[in-house]
Amino acid sequence: QVQLAESGGGLVQPGNSLRLSCVASGQSFNTYTMGWFRQAPGKERQFLASIRWSGGSRYITDAVKGRFTISIDSPKNSVYLQMDSLNSEDTAEYYCAALDPHSPELARVVFWGQGTRVTVSA
Repeated sequence: QVQLAESGGGLVQPGNSLRLSCVASGQSFNTYTMGWFRQAPGKERQFLASIRWSGGSRYITDAVKGRFTISIDSPKNSVYLQMDSLNSEDTAEYYCAALDPHSPELARVVFWGQGTRVTVSA
């Protein structure tokens, strides 16, 4: 069992930044690829980014590329999502996930975090 604990969400004004954190624990958590997803009300869950614990194979989806950055701090068992230039369309519940590195296109989510809410509003 792997546990993922997100933090860092909250209310932020448009144009400002937030950094989300996800602390991983449990058996063999470092064998998974780490990812971030979000889901806005009334919309489908959206994949945002992924990274290996080595810091390699970093991927950012085109929808947020240039504004969002994923990173790893392996000694702290933590993965981060830096979000800059936030706008109202970024309002969503954000989830950390452990992905099966052997699944085609990293499609299989093995473990989910509890989520942290981000609200972008003036």
